[in-house]
Amino acid sequence: MFEKIKKIIPAEEAVEMIKLSPEMKKLKLSRDETIRNIISGKDDRMLFIIGPCSADNEDSVLDYVSRLARLAEKVKDKIFIVPRLYTNKPRTRGEGYKGMLHSPDPHKKLTDIQAGILALRRLHARAISESGLSAADEMLYPDNVDYIQDLLSYIAVGARSTENQQHRLVASGFDVAVGIKNPMNGSFSVLLNSIYAAQIPNEFKYGGYQVRTTGNPYAHAILRGSVDVYGNNVPNYHYEDVMKFYDMYYKEGLHFPAVIIDTNHSNSSKNPFEQVRIVKEVVGNRRHCDHFKQLVKGFLIESYIEDGNQPPDGTVYGKSITDGCLGWEKSEALVLSVAERL
Repeated sequence: MFEKIKKIIPAEEAVEMIKLSPEMKKLKLSRDETIRNIISGKDDRMLFIIGPCSADNEDSVLDYVSRLARLAEKVKDKIFIVPRLYTNKPRTRGEGYKGMLHSPDPHKKLTDIQAGILALRRLHARAISESGLSAADEMLYPDNVDYIQDLLSYIAVGARSTENQQHRLVASGFDVAVGIKNPMNGSFSVLLNSIYAAQIPNEFKYGGYQVRTTGNPYAHAILRGSVDVYGNNVPNYHYEDVMKFYDMYYKEGLHFPAVIIDTNHSNSSKNPFEQVRIVKEVVGNRRHCDHFKQLVKGFLIESYIEDGNQPPDGTVYGKSITDGCLGWEKSEALVLSVAERL
């Protein structure tokens, strides 16, 4: 049984309420193109999608992004930085903090979807206007992407959503790069099927219309590790894993084969401090093997102002209330050290 609580503002109205200046729109489109060029191989810089596990507080997230903007300027010749501003949080068992969309103020523990929509749109718009950095977000709910699609330069499809038909179809209609994670069981063949479906034209029902897409050639893979039937984490960022995937990827004949390594989740067994070692290993493998370098374009890194995490009702400024993150000092040092090695 569904109880209708209140009608939600249409996407068109939300976009009109909070929008970018013409200058910021132009900047955002330029960043979209740069990311596409990195995925296609026209630009040989590495892509770092880095930021909080969950964007839970506007002030601290924008503080983090301002720091990221200064760092991005220092490494711009070697690394292209995209803030990870994930405003939805998938929950394995359906309970707990579900992100800004559901709870714009996590301390109030209230569900207010409309307030959440406006809050997350304001967050993304402010990030671009105040730092010049357009961000990445996860498409957890395909019906909600229209509320922020014009503000995003990168969209991710999570491991729990990779096999979902609607996610695949909607991804085929974006004009920005879409990273698709391997499913929770780690299947490379399922992941490649998802990328194929996102790269081809599709026709389906979306947003109250029958729509037709042209396909997204910049849909690509994110390797995030897997979980076996016993609940054990199994990493897939090692040289042997990536090269096996390389062979499978190229046999499919897909556009622009590309991989982003997710350094947290099952690859690190959710130990955020392992991310430093993982990044350094992958960068070393890129230097060792041209095929590895050709395929691996960058990283997805969970990082915030403070190390670790805290309970959802915690009050430590800039500390994750979901999965643990790498703190700012360690994150900055990591990015600078990688730039020196590239």
